[in-house]
Amino acid sequence: MKWNTRVTELLNITYPIIQGGLAHLAYSELASAVSNAGGLGQITAMSMETPDQLKEEIKKVKNSTDRPFGVNFAIGQHGRPFEKMVETAIQEQVPVVSVTGGNPKPVLEMLKETDIKCLVLVAAKRQAKKAEELGADAVMVVGHEGGGHIGRDDIGTFVLTPQVAEAVSIPVIASGGIGDGKGLMAALALGAEGVEMGTRFIATEECIHAHGAYKQALIQADENSTSVIKRSLRAPARALKNTWTDKILELEKDEPGYDRLKNYISGKANQKYIYEGITEEGFAWAGQIAGRIHDIPSVEELLTRMIKEAEQIRHSWS
Repeated sequence: MKWNTRVTELLNITYPIIQGGLAHLAYSELASAVSNAGGLGQITAMSMETPDQLKEEIKKVKNSTDRPFGVNFAIGQHGRPFEKMVETAIQEQVPVVSVTGGNPKPVLEMLKETDIKCLVLVAAKRQAKKAEELGADAVMVVGHEGGGHIGRDDIGTFVLTPQVAEAVSIPVIASGGIGDGKGLMAALALGAEGVEMGTRFIATEECIHAHGAYKQALIQADENSTSVIKRSLRAPARALKNTWTDKILELEKDEPGYDRLKNYISGKANQKYIYEGITEEGFAWAGQIAGRIHDIPSVEELLTRMIKEAEQIRHSWS
């Protein structure tokens, strides 16, 4: 069965499944595995220290797959210039760029004279309309269920996706609470033409940078195992519950402010959990879909299983 949508046509991929940027985790091994399995894999640029490091990672992906892949730019959360990184992606002629976490206008302007497709992550209808006006090729719509940074309005994927699909003419990709064939079919029914998944791809064999303790925590999680932190900073983000996130929430309630929180929400605190597996001395991003993750398959096995499940649903509808 063919899975042609405007997203598969735009990105020249087999299945309308996109791997999220995944700060500090999305490198060549995972990206190439997703692309080889028929989706769109991505590496995350702003987790890297220099443009040369990004260039090397892009080359590794090209050596591992001949299929399209993307480079994600989380431009709002890292507090450092991203222009040189974008220039590197342009020089390396990457097929796709995605922009998350900030105003996409500077990146879209840099891509204007190129053939690179640009996806923009949004968490509100107004953001989606603005992204379309600025020249985005598609928007990825993240609902409140998602892991990592989410929207400020607490709108779920089931409501937000059709709102955006009805408001823009460019393709819409649903994100947040999706990790299987059921989620894929639900997204398509809501008007999306593809899905983006982050948390589900962490619990795969090819996400080699994620510590085993992180993957096991995802498997053991249920739908109540996440917390939304950083609301006091107007940058809400969903992470696995632990004593560390409890402390963050306590500080946000009693002594809000970046200076008080910075050591608890830093990249180092994140990496202590996701790289070292010290699960009570750091934090790890995760969406509510963690409650539906029960194993650690290969990426190919995951996508094959998703498509099989989705096709069974399709047949049951006909």
